[in-house]
Amino acid sequence: MTEMKPIHVVGGGLAGSEAAWQIARAGVPVVIHEMRPTRMTDAHKTESLAELVCSNSFRSDDWQTNAVGLLHEEMRRAGSLILAAGDQHKIPAGGALAVDRDGFSSEVTRRLAENPLVRIERSEIAGLPPEDWDSVIVATGPLTSPALSEAVRQLTGEGELAFFDAIAPVIHRETIDLSIAWFQSRYDKPGPAGTGADYLNCPMTKPEYSAFIDALLDSEKMNFKEWEASTPYFDGCLPIEVMAERGRETLRFGPMKPVGLTNPHEGTERPYAVVQLRQDNALASLWNMVGFQTKLRHGEQARVFRMIPGLQNAEFARLGGLHRNTFLNSPKLLDAGLRLKALPRLRFAGQITGVEGYVESNVPAKVEEIKILEEFGDEAIHQIMQALHRTFVTPLDREDIALLAERLDDVVDAIEEAARTMLEYHVEAPTQYAIEMSRVITRCGEVLEKAVGLLSARGGKLKEILPH
Repeated sequence: MTEMKPIHVVGGGLAGSEAAWQIARAGVPVVIHEMRPTRMTDAHKTESLAELVCSNSFRSDDWQTNAVGLLHEEMRRAGSLILAAGDQHKIPAGGALAVDRDGFSSEVTRRLAENPLVRIERSEIAGLPPEDWDSVIVATGPLTSPALSEAVRQLTGEGELAFFDAIAPVIHRETIDLSIAWFQSRYDKPGPAGTGADYLNCPMTKPEYSAFIDALLDSEKMNFKEWEASTPYFDGCLPIEVMAERGRETLRFGPMKPVGLTNPHEGTERPYAVVQLRQDNALASLWNMVGFQTKLRHGEQARVFRMIPGLQNAEFARLGGLHRNTFLNSPKLLDAGLRLKALPRLRFAGQITGVEGYVESNVPAKVEEIKILEEFGDEAIHQIMQALHRTFVTPLDREDIALLAERLDDVVDAIEEAARTMLEYHVEAPTQYAIEMSRVITRCGEVLEKAVGLLSARGGKLKEILPH
């Protein structure tokens, strides 16, 4: 057999890291090309792989009642690096899976760096990947470098799409007034790493809420450049001042909703509105303001947010901000296998394809990995057939070897087709029968691998093949 060429993964974010991990698990060499720290982005602060630049929450971890939680469980069963690192560095967050962001990204980086089939190269791919890279996954995320974005634009003749995304502030815990704020998860839900008292809650009366909305609407915001003026916001992550502009009560029915909470400082009375803070690191020394993405100027953030009861003396470890996320017009530029129609050796995965969310971004990457491995399987079958034509004596009847190879190829093709169909039809959850069938296929593969591995043995060991 010829030496296997590596698969090149451009981008070391969540999708790129997951893709590289799964490829290596399949025994295929992989190279991750990450431009940080040689070239940083407007939002990244470290050189770690899988750095979380926005929220530290992967959202609900309840696989029985929530679609995102079900994706968590499916990825765990598929050997996901992202979920394994998340579980190892999870911190209290009610029913959500939240992580210590530094511990999480360091764990992903360490595991990939220690894998002998993974090589990490710290350099920017300033343009289209070299022509001799046969298999490439582009997982550069929404903060793709301008050079690569421009190269794709020139190749396709299609400019990228874009939206504005925002980051919420992070506060030092010792500056939060616990005589006003209190610990409680909504509906006292404990979740994967919590106790039911995982969030800090800052209550507001109706007059306090009204004054806060007035200050928010009157505050000074960051100005857009002329070419950014037509860029829309992502509705799932709107700046709070934009939500307030849509109606004075919008925030009270959004991130500041008071439901499921009881203020112990005020008996059984429910607050008019509540600002929640979620633990941001394992030491619990940093807390982020949940849903408080903002484009307020930094001085205005400190002034307005200190109006919140319990945060009057708040010191900020990080202030909120805004960045422009770009993504492909995937229905037009990519085929059903997420390959670039203009250059099929390039596959795209993660948020650059237009998928939003940490977990969701890794699902198309998984389909990409399955497709690439299916192509490796095709090449292996081709090499088996060539070897049969060149070999006079074989350990088994040559027709049996050929038949086994053909049947294995059929199984791999069916797996790839099933994965692609689930992606195309947005199947959020497989049926129980599909799950059981996947387990049967996995077990058959394990048994067959063991049996074939014994073919080269001599003497009594050959008898071990019979039960398989």
